[in-house]
Amino acid sequence: MKIAILGKPFDEETLPFLQALLDDLVARRTEVIIVESFHTYLDNRLRLPEGIGTFRRGDSLRDVQFVFSIGGDGTLLDTVTYVGALQIPILGINTGRLGFLATITVERIAQAIDALFKGHFVLEERSLIRVETDPEVFDGINFGLNEFSILKRDTSSMIVVHTYIDGEYLNSYWADGLIVATPTGSTGYSLSCGGPVMLPQTNNFIIAPVCPHNLNVRPLIVSDRSVISFEIEGRSNNFLLSLDSRSVAVDAGIQIAVRRENFAVRLVKLNHVNFLTTLRSKLNWGLDKRNPAGILL
Repeated sequence: MKIAILGKPFDEETLPFLQALLDDLVARRTEVIIVESFHTYLDNRLRLPEGIGTFRRGDSLRDVQFVFSIGGDGTLLDTVTYVGALQIPILGINTGRLGFLATITVERIAQAIDALFKGHFVLEERSLIRVETDPEVFDGINFGLNEFSILKRDTSSMIVVHTYIDGEYLNSYWADGLIVATPTGSTGYSLSCGGPVMLPQTNNFIIAPVCPHNLNVRPLIVSDRSVISFEIEGRSNNFLLSLDSRSVAVDAGIQIAVRRENFAVRLVKLNHVNFLTTLRSKLNWGLDKRNPAGILL
């Protein structure tokens, strides 16, 4: 088996768990490669086993069976951009804070590795959003797992986002911005703007305004088979486009459209972990003394 590892800096108390992770993989005769920047970080803190290789963005991961994302949800979002259309299963190990996508705690790494090698897991497919712009602004990595956002810059006045669904005019949003979220992204930025929570298997997008000037404008659910296009105007000639954790400033007049990507992300889930379990534990749903005592969070 060949496993690729991506990660971000972590707290010192996590070091023993990651040392055990690497030692366990090597003991199982696993070929391990680590993204170059994280390898440098680990090399100064851990005893890296011999034979561990490195890779960087753009290198082929075609012969990799699993990718480990070590960090928080932001790290997993970045990992998705490395995997792309290869759809290699991703195991999220949480060394961050919330861990809504990266659900494996460091205390359960050994259990997760054992389950992986025994095949005691399921693959959960998550849809992606694809952004098409003219000119191109995301350097060819124009897909994301959570959401695409159009935002005003800094302290400038609100913007107007004219929005169309399959070429038919929907609305002109007078707001600080507009979000188009996937079902996965429904528990992220969209949720903080009043959007609904959607199950991962839902084939929809959420269109949610950010701080709308008209309070009767509310988030809207549309089919992810639709093509959603935009025209932007405002007092400023510059706006911000954001795709998950990647942002870029653009000029007025840019052409923008979003649709569902033609490939998906595959997340490794252990048999006792699912979306509803995560929803209750991470968002504290069910913390009500009126609920049955026997229901576990």
